[in-house]
Amino acid sequence: MPPTTPLIWRNRFSQLGSDFSTPQPLRPLSEPYWVSRNAALARELGLDASWLASQEALETFAGNRVLRGTEPLASVYSGHQFGQWAGQLGDGRATLLGELHTQHGGMELQLKGAGLTPYSRGGDGRAVLRSSIREYLCSEAMHGLGIPTTRALCITGSDDRVRREEIETAAVVARTSPSFIRFGHFEHFSHANQHDQLKTLADFVIEHHYPACRDAAQPYAALLQAVSERTAELMAAWQAVGFCHGVMNTDNMSILGLTIDYGPFQFLDTFDPGHICNHSDTQGRYAYNKQPNIAYWNLFCLGQALLPLIEEQEHALAALESYKTVFPNALESRMRAKLGLNDDAAQNDDKALIESTLKLLAAHQIDHTIFWRRLCVFSSTAGRESVRDLFLDRAAFETWAAPFAARLAQQDINRSNALMRHSNPKYVLRNHLGEQAIRAAGVQDYSEVEKLLHVLQSPFDEHADIDGHQALADFPPDWAAGIEISCSS
Repeated sequence: MPPTTPLIWRNRFSQLGSDFSTPQPLRPLSEPYWVSRNAALARELGLDASWLASQEALETFAGNRVLRGTEPLASVYSGHQFGQWAGQLGDGRATLLGELHTQHGGMELQLKGAGLTPYSRGGDGRAVLRSSIREYLCSEAMHGLGIPTTRALCITGSDDRVRREEIETAAVVARTSPSFIRFGHFEHFSHANQHDQLKTLADFVIEHHYPACRDAAQPYAALLQAVSERTAELMAAWQAVGFCHGVMNTDNMSILGLTIDYGPFQFLDTFDPGHICNHSDTQGRYAYNKQPNIAYWNLFCLGQALLPLIEEQEHALAALESYKTVFPNALESRMRAKLGLNDDAAQNDDKALIESTLKLLAAHQIDHTIFWRRLCVFSSTAGRESVRDLFLDRAAFETWAAPFAARLAQQDINRSNALMRHSNPKYVLRNHLGEQAIRAAGVQDYSEVEKLLHVLQSPFDEHADIDGHQALADFPPDWAAGIEISCSS
């Protein structure tokens, strides 16, 4: 069954040539089956629903069939991993099918887990069902939160066996992005002194993704500044919602300022600024409160990679400087919104109120998501009981609440509560929710995946209590504290 609307592929990245990628034969899965399909994203991509349910689509997204018009490839890049230069890396288990032309512009479609590539570095090139479910759900959760991210179209599974810490079943997640180019792509050519290729890549990114930089006096410095500012906005979004990436290597940083490569991620349960979600991160390099500084360090690496094109070091440093302004301003704006305080009526004391709120949450180990969601009914005169109930130390809460209530009294409370409801999600992908979906999927019950996908795509909505939706916003169970996620996740 062919797609109702013919798919139009442009494949612009493949046209850069053999220095940038290697044509990649697909590695089929045995007897693939559907795990989940993202109907909302399919509609945005212009994919017909009946085709997406077809055998042809199943075989395409399992890596068993080459769709006409695609040019499968694996790209090469390098990078710093845990602060150390790792040398050549590349798409070790990802195959880019091509760039699909959509009403929203070009959208690359990539299969993650589709088998060995020239850059697999001793790995098997496969993904397991566990990690595929985590990436599928979290990328859609981030999109629902309004946080820039790659997205996931579907998961296909197979009974093929894959060895990680134990034997697991294989899966492929089809993910989309306007581009999968990373900081590490630029580092690769700069480190190898391949400055012609570096320029080709930078010109490609400017032409297709940052056209405003073309007419700048220093186009490559302008590119660095634009990426710095997008990355600053991304970090503010992460910190405000309590998202921990877990492995912020330069090869996991998107040149478009997107969240990319969901491995050992976590949304905070209790608010712990020093929380380390990645059990492989023994030094705590990627702890929650270090993410903004790590992003700047990674941008500095990108600046070094672009220096052969920028030429003057002071231009590169000036481009990076914008991060130091954009990030704190963006974070303060987001935190002010979480408190229901309007940017157009900001006061000098708001920053102190934000800081006192975060100190309160940390000192009393308050659940991050539930605190902020309950705050949505707080006013200067009512609605504080449900928030106060989170605290054993009621006096500490009242000491904080009094100045907050006074600040809210200066605003239109209906507008403030609405702002809070649009800034503080009810649903995030907590680790235990992902784990429950994974366990059910292990016996081919994908209903938990579908239920989570439904609420995570609209996380600010209340959702009727159908099929246990309200339980997805509850406190984590005690056993959740024992979940360990690592780079193999």
